[in-house]
Amino acid sequence: MDERPVLVGYDGSPASERAVHWAAAEAALRGAPLSICHAWSWPYPQRPGDRDAMEIVQGMGALTLEDGVRLAREAAPELEVRPVLLKGTSSGALLGAAVDASLIVVGARGAGGFDRLPLGSTAVHVPAHANRPVVVVPARQRAGAVRRIVVGIDGSPASEAALRFALREARLRDASVTLVCAWWDPASLPGPERLPYTDPEAVKEQVRARFTSAVGPQLVDYPDITVEERFVRERAGRALVDGAAGAMLLVVGDRGIGSSPTTLLGAVTRAVLHEAPSPVAVVHEHDQYEHDQYGHEQYEHDQSEDVQDRQVKESS
Repeated sequence: MDERPVLVGYDGSPASERAVHWAAAEAALRGAPLSICHAWSWPYPQRPGDRDAMEIVQGMGALTLEDGVRLAREAAPELEVRPVLLKGTSSGALLGAAVDASLIVVGARGAGGFDRLPLGSTAVHVPAHANRPVVVVPARQRAGAVRRIVVGIDGSPASEAALRFALREARLRDASVTLVCAWWDPASLPGPERLPYTDPEAVKEQVRARFTSAVGPQLVDYPDITVEERFVRERAGRALVDGAAGAMLLVVGDRGIGSSPTTLLGAVTRAVLHEAPSPVAVVHEHDQYEHDQYGHEQYEHDQSEDVQDRQVKESS
C-alpha cells in the first residue's frame, strides 16, 4: 500500500477524462489515494473590476473539478479521492501539487488545444520539469491493448530508471515487459550525414554490450516477470512507437545517451510523446519519488555503484 497519492490533472477535455480513468485504475492498483487537480485563472488581460467576477470564474473551476472527482469515484468507488483546486497555469499547478505525489498523470492535450494537435503544452512542460514519473495519456487509444509494457533501453541512467519503473508496473499489472534497444548504422544515412568506413557489426556489438550491462542486474529482482528483448536496427523513436502498438504502456527516460545535461527532454522522448499510440511514462534519472520510497542511503548506494560500474567500463 502506498500512502503517496497519484496526481492527475483534469480540465474537462476528452484527454483529461481518459487521464482520470487511467490514474484511478493506477491508484487502485497501488492502494494509494488519488488527487485530482484543476487549475483556474482569469482569462482576460485586464484584471476584473470587482471581486464577484473573479469568484464566478473560481466557482466555474470548482464545478469542473467536481466533474473530475465524480468520474474518478464512478471508475473506482472504493478509492480515496482528493480534490485540489489551484489558481494558475495547468502545468504550474500540477508541478506545485506534486510535492508529495508518487506519479503525475496528464492528458495529451487539454481543453484549449487544437483538434489536430497531438500534444498540448502541459503534456510537454510537466514531463520536462517534474522530478518524478509522469504518464501522458492520449485522447484516443486503439482498442485491444494487451498486458504488455514496452520500455526503451539505451544504457543511459534515465533508461535504467525507466526499466525499474516498468518492472514495478509490470508486477502491479501482471503484465509482461518488452525491452526495446535500437541501433543504427551511420553509414546507411543518406546525404551529407553519411559516415563511411563504419563497421556495422562492431556498432551492433557495442550497443548490445551496453544493453546487457544495463538490463541484466535489474532483471535479477524480478524473476516472476516475463521479459522479451527486441534488439532492432532502426531509429530509436520509430522503434519505440512501432513496438508500443497494442501495448498498455510505453516507458522512456527523460533523455538518453548523447543528450546534453541541460536538455530537459531528449529528441526520442519528444518523438514518442507525439506519436505513441499508448500512454507514455517519462521517468527521470533523478527520480525524487524513487529516492523517497526506497530510502536515501540505499538510493545513494545504488547510484554510486552505477557510477563506478560506468567508470570501469569506460576505462576498459
